Amino acid sequence: MIERSFPKVAPGDPSNPPPTVFAADQSIFDPADPYVRTEQTFPHLSPEMIDRVCTYGASETIGAGGVLASPGQRGVDFFVITSGRVGIFARERDGTQSLIVEHDAGQFTGELDLLNERESLVEARVIEDAKIVRLDRPSFQRMIVGEPDAAEIILRAVILRRMGIIRYAHNGLTVIGRANDGATLEVQRFLLRNGYPLRVEDADESPQAQKLMAELSLDNADLPAVVLASGVTLRRPTIHALADAIGLMEPLDPARVHDIVIVGAGPGGLAAAVYAASEGLDTIVIEGHAPGGQAGTSSRIENYLGFPTGVSGQALAGRAHVQAQKFGARLAISRKAVSLDCSVVPYRLVLDDGSAINARAIVIATGARYRRLGVRDDARYEGRGIHYAATAMEANLAANQEVVVVGGGNSAGQAAIFLSRGARHVHILVRGDGLAATMSDYLIQRIASSPKITLHSHTVVSGLSGEPFLRKVDWRNTLTGKEGSIDTSSLFVMVGAEPNTTWLGDCVHLDERGFVLTGQKAGRADDSMFETSLAGVFAIGDVRSASVKRVASAVGEGSVVVSAIHQFLDPA
Repeated sequence: MIERSFPKVAPGDPSNPPPTVFAADQSIFDPADPYVRTEQTFPHLSPEMIDRVCTYGASETIGAGGVLASPGQRGVDFFVITSGRVGIFARERDGTQSLIVEHDAGQFTGELDLLNERESLVEARVIEDAKIVRLDRPSFQRMIVGEPDAAEIILRAVILRRMGIIRYAHNGLTVIGRANDGATLEVQRFLLRNGYPLRVEDADESPQAQKLMAELSLDNADLPAVVLASGVTLRRPTIHALADAIGLMEPLDPARVHDIVIVGAGPGGLAAAVYAASEGLDTIVIEGHAPGGQAGTSSRIENYLGFPTGVSGQALAGRAHVQAQKFGARLAISRKAVSLDCSVVPYRLVLDDGSAINARAIVIATGARYRRLGVRDDARYEGRGIHYAATAMEANLAANQEVVVVGGGNSAGQAAIFLSRGARHVHILVRGDGLAATMSDYLIQRIASSPKITLHSHTVVSGLSGEPFLRKVDWRNTLTGKEGSIDTSSLFVMVGAEPNTTWLGDCVHLDERGFVLTGQKAGRADDSMFETSLAGVFAIGDVRSASVKRVASAVGEGSVVVSAIHQFLDPA
């Protein structure tokens, strides 16, 4: 990573405007750094394009010191600069501000928060008298849809700007905790998967963490602690509290009746959101953790159409997330559905914070979760050595050590290959006699050719031990009875699948394993293969009984189900 230093200026002090600051060292090109890709991250629109974009807004003249957007503000406007200069500042925890970049004539402000109602992370302030054109949220939405060539440039830029904010942790949020602690990992994972910038300080190793703990009177019982740029400190926050404190959760209107509520933001749910919103339906998506679902934790998907070099689950989900918001879909992150009131129409969906959402139609896209091992102490070691995802964060924890992966599906294979890059060795444990029946051939061949991966067939985990974190995994061969152990603090469990359907109650028919029945199996005639036993309620993806458990299949079902929803909402 290229080390950068950003000048500090006093907050709200335009009296001595700083000179133009280039956000990165242009003499060194690091393609992973968005700030060196200035033509894409901070582009100038052509005069002809500016003329078209500006027809959607209104002209204003703003003097030096005028604030166009503030940290914590929801629903920020989009600004095109026609003369003068506008600085983009990041707020630091010590109360100062870092100048990220200056925009001049032909450039525009904003990052991903333009597409939603989340709180802004940065400040946009005029540093030289400027003429600007302001587009409010509805006008910006119309422009993005109506001017596709401009939208391509603008959307690429706002995505790259958010990547830069994440890379340099510009908003000053700090997580203090222990590296292997489950609660700390949960907070870190939530922020990373939702594209929120953070710094992580290990309470045992980092002098900065120990200094902050002393300054804030934090002890071990308060960890993990989250220190916001405003100075507010959250002690052992729940995901609800964290999401609300950083402005990630968007306000919900309890009186609003949506055309469609999609429960689950995995590949299927996001596909349904893109197609529903692009066709004019009032669409909202409910997701308990982060866009992408189980697929979002995949290190690399290599057999998804259109990505010959592969794509990470999080990157795929992130693009779909932006695409859905581009067409006006809303996403409520950090809230889970806990019950469905199907006795009233519109249907009423109750969330885990007590709020409710009303909708004329519902898409169940809650997917499935990996099962626990079913051995003694497996629950105690969750987040203390047992993981259900293999992202860069978990790979960092498993670096230079023996690693155990349990499972024979594609997710387990992708995890093993990804982890083998940094681990000393990876052991795959499967109950069957091999991988051919459950894993794609390209993954099988790659595993077989890797000297750092060993496949253990007919093998199960028989015990776990270590204090306070996992230190050893015991195994047993079910054919020979042979037993052994592996010294490891990283066990990745990717076995079986349990549907996330308990919140449905008795509203729809389920199969014997708890998956949602649809189409003829649900008593439907020719209406839709995705409609459940309850009219206007549909199921797609992994949660649907007898579905193909593949990302591409879920995306296909999410796109196709929208036509059935149109027929239900407007049968004429």
